[in-house]
Amino acid sequence: MQQEAIDRPLSGLVVIDLVASPLAGTARILRELGAEVIRLEVDGRGACPSGDHRAQLEYWTANLGKRIESVAAADLTRHLAGADLIIEDLSEGNIDWAALRAAHPALVHMTATGFGRGNALSHWQWTDAVLHALTTELSRSGIKDMAPLLPPGEIAVQCAVAQGAYVAMAALTQALASGTGGHVDYAALDGAMQALDPAFGISGSATNGRPAAALPPGRPPRGVQYPIIPVADGYVRLCVLAPRQWQGMHRMMGSPAEFAGPEFNDIMVRFKSKELLAAMQAFLADKTRAEIAELGQHHGVPLAGLNTLPDCLAADHIRARGTFTVVDLPGLGPVPVPNGMIVLDGERMGPVHAGSPASRPVPAKAQPGRPLEGLKVLDLGVIVVGAETGRLLADLGADVVKIESAAFPDGSRQTWLKIGLSSSFGAGHRNKRSLGLNLKSEEGKDLLRRMVADADVMLSNFRPGTLESLGLGYEELSKLNPRLIAVESSAFGRTGPWSKRMGYGPLVRAAAGLTAMWRYPDDPESFSDSVTIYPDHVCARIGASAVMALLARRRRTGRGGHVDVSQAEVMLAHLATDVAATALDLAPSAGPSDVYACAGEDEWCVVSLRDEADRQRLAALIGTQPLADWLADNSAREAAEALQDAGIPAAPMLRAADLADHPTYTARGLFREEPHDLLPEPMTAERRPAIWDWMPDPDSRPAPLQCQDTYAVMQDWLGLTETECASLEAAGVLETTPAKIREMVATKSYLETAR
Repeated sequence: MQQEAIDRPLSGLVVIDLVASPLAGTARILRELGAEVIRLEVDGRGACPSGDHRAQLEYWTANLGKRIESVAAADLTRHLAGADLIIEDLSEGNIDWAALRAAHPALVHMTATGFGRGNALSHWQWTDAVLHALTTELSRSGIKDMAPLLPPGEIAVQCAVAQGAYVAMAALTQALASGTGGHVDYAALDGAMQALDPAFGISGSATNGRPAAALPPGRPPRGVQYPIIPVADGYVRLCVLAPRQWQGMHRMMGSPAEFAGPEFNDIMVRFKSKELLAAMQAFLADKTRAEIAELGQHHGVPLAGLNTLPDCLAADHIRARGTFTVVDLPGLGPVPVPNGMIVLDGERMGPVHAGSPASRPVPAKAQPGRPLEGLKVLDLGVIVVGAETGRLLADLGADVVKIESAAFPDGSRQTWLKIGLSSSFGAGHRNKRSLGLNLKSEEGKDLLRRMVADADVMLSNFRPGTLESLGLGYEELSKLNPRLIAVESSAFGRTGPWSKRMGYGPLVRAAAGLTAMWRYPDDPESFSDSVTIYPDHVCARIGASAVMALLARRRRTGRGGHVDVSQAEVMLAHLATDVAATALDLAPSAGPSDVYACAGEDEWCVVSLRDEADRQRLAALIGTQPLADWLADNSAREAAEALQDAGIPAAPMLRAADLADHPTYTARGLFREEPHDLLPEPMTAERRPAIWDWMPDPDSRPAPLQCQDTYAVMQDWLGLTETECASLEAAGVLETTPAKIREMVATKSYLETAR
């Protein structure tokens, strides 16, 4: 099915795809954004498998929309001419990559493999399960005192794919800006670690601002976070965090007197109250999911019914949004496939589209540096996805100004330290500045409009319609600045029946069908996704990639654009194989991977037996002994090494505390210690998303206190004097760091809570 040709951001750019692994999906995302992607299958390497329908669906999930050509190895070099980006995972061949890059200085050459080049794991086999084990996601998935549970689908792989697209876009943006490309060594392990549920990244309410590495080892207790309650036609998940949300829940329940005390405004009091949980269960028990959703929306209570995947696909919202389109796949017939993860200027960026001819963006011929140096970004984002999108741009050199208000503080500032900082907040807001601006006042709105006139990008993740209600919607602001690029991220997208629903990550996972899939097969109420942050971090990668793609279009056309990212749609795109398999009535996949207990307390190893060849390799290694027995007698690390040496994908389960000193991450320089004088504990952060000697590492400017940089930003962006800033502050238009926070910082009294 061909869509009408539209001016997609990467039109005119050529990408050569030589990747045989699922990382081929990286180039598919670039295809959605408009690049011409030519997939070269060298002597059949990476071609669509025959016979296995699920394997065929996985192939098309990664390669839909590309121009696919079979070439002989001897002829490969002549097919590479004219590319802006080459993505490959060739371990051998006669390509002199250094000579090719020297002949084409603007070429970006990206090596995309499981573990990167030149380290102790470079030869290892990898699967989704292996990535979960080595990124620590497995150690946090499941229920206390039970075995760790492999997450459903292939979300680790798909997060690595999205991070790969972000890396590719950063490299392309650098090349287009400076005329200089180079080599990028990208690893799926690095990408899955950073984009799925990073151990040292910004976290949600489940960790109270602590990094995952500081949390107790093991899986969380059953049902403590975001309780899931049986109702008349299934289950409902609650995500009642803030006091105002609890007050809405209290009203929804008929204002029972026994829970009216102010102590119930404290989330920990509510978590520990068995009587409250019983009362909520009794109130909801005879109501349907739809009835409860309507009540929740009326009272401002964050909740969602648990949908199965078929429930979600049949929902009016998914149909109204055009989230899926039907494509006739060779040998499979008509199949629903994701219709793109973003909506750009009101058009879905699906992978199957007619190309729109466009000239290449002209390089600016600037000196190589960070690709977004000079870019001015207004960051209205909050919590995790809001923080990450801006941070990703700031790391690439943009001047990112986080707009805040004391009356409505970012929820991620509500941490165990009373000054509104934590290592989690620091991870999501490094290299930004904080501006205190009262957008409830007309003067505050006018100041924002003046900033918009000079801005390049505006980021937000409010409930759709919030900015429009303030007179600050994209249509209005783009009249002031047609070059403005706006990215709005929300739970369910800015249109459709669910668009106004409150949407924290746990609620998105529930509504999109993932929570119902993420449970032990023999326990229907063992929902196990309570502490993951997915899909916030990966949605930020999609948003940041879209910004850089639109910068390429702006070089051609002079105009900006509006991006709508739905977290639910990103998640459903990651479940594309399961969606298509459901539509084709394929039997559920048993999966090639499992988790096994090893010698030691709570030590586990994942093993993926992909095919008969793997099973024969296993027999040659351990004979007729059952695999579970063999593993129980060995340490997880030693067992994984032996299996990998035999060519079998396997990995020990790592915990967050293991990562910073792990030899592979150390060899790739993935982490670094970052200074922050106000934090009581060392802060470990991600150094960079890939190895690229031609691009500087991010700065390490620490995350700001609330409204810390107000005067400096007003002076830099609008040329206001200190006297003018002081007058606006006195009028309540500008805000600076609250006095109580300044006092705690000066006296260090806030550190008492850290002891």
